[in-house]
Amino acid sequence: MKLFYSDTFVLPLPEGHRFPIAKYAMLRERAAAEGLGDLIVPEAADDRDILRAHTADYLHRMTTGAMSDREMRQIGFPWSPQLVERSRRSVGATIAACRAALSGDGIAASLAGGTHHAYADHGEGYCVFNDSVIAARAMQAEGRAWRVVIIDCDVHQGNGIAAILAGDATIFSFSIHGAKNYPFRKERSDLDIALEDGAEDAAYLAALEAGLRQAIERSRADLAIYLAGADPYEHDRLGRLKVTKAGLLERDRIVLDCCRRAGIPVAITMAGGYARNIADTVDIHVATLRLAASMTNL
Repeated sequence: MKLFYSDTFVLPLPEGHRFPIAKYAMLRERAAAEGLGDLIVPEAADDRDILRAHTADYLHRMTTGAMSDREMRQIGFPWSPQLVERSRRSVGATIAACRAALSGDGIAASLAGGTHHAYADHGEGYCVFNDSVIAARAMQAEGRAWRVVIIDCDVHQGNGIAAILAGDATIFSFSIHGAKNYPFRKERSDLDIALEDGAEDAAYLAALEAGLRQAIERSRADLAIYLAGADPYEHDRLGRLKVTKAGLLERDRIVLDCCRRAGIPVAITMAGGYARNIADTVDIHVATLRLAASMTNL
């Protein structure tokens, strides 16, 4: 299994920043130690890639540092050239994972990605560029896939994905998320399942299975992009659900098995994860990769 990483492109953050940036290097190191796949540095997404989902004005202002303080507060990171480079590499990792999955591997992964809050003309919620939409449209432009399903299991609704894809019938967006969690103004995905605070394994998995069946049937997809967020976890600082590690592993099994039975290659991205103990987030992501590696080419 091919694993694409971008953590070596360092993102400078102020001391005490709440974003768990250390998880990405920890994840790569664990994946390497367990031999879960071939670790590869992706090419940076170029302007043509980014413009598949974003406006030229936003791309220009982001890459030149002409963003306002308000806009950067909305994203949650200070602007820097390193932020732009790392964001391009993260998008490049999702594009590369899609190509690998479609080129016979069946499953591939980005060790970052899932930046689903980025809109066409602005970023928010720690998301600069919308890697899922960019990668899906890149695969369509390259003639590798005609229809794509985005399976968004981050605990927060993929509002940026939904907004950008409004009116695009070729990419199906499915989001299962907390009803009362961020973003507080939701967009309309092709299929949304909103769970109440405190939902546990049984309720979460039943809702997922029902939604996934609909998404696979309605999308008629050639490719799935799976946002395997660790933040539905019961001890996540921002999650508000009560899903256990075992429940999240079963979630992964359901998603990957459903796609395999439908003959749909899968590109996995890590999306969110803000556990009180960062090692718990890394454990959840590693379990996702371990399961995926066991299913590759089966």
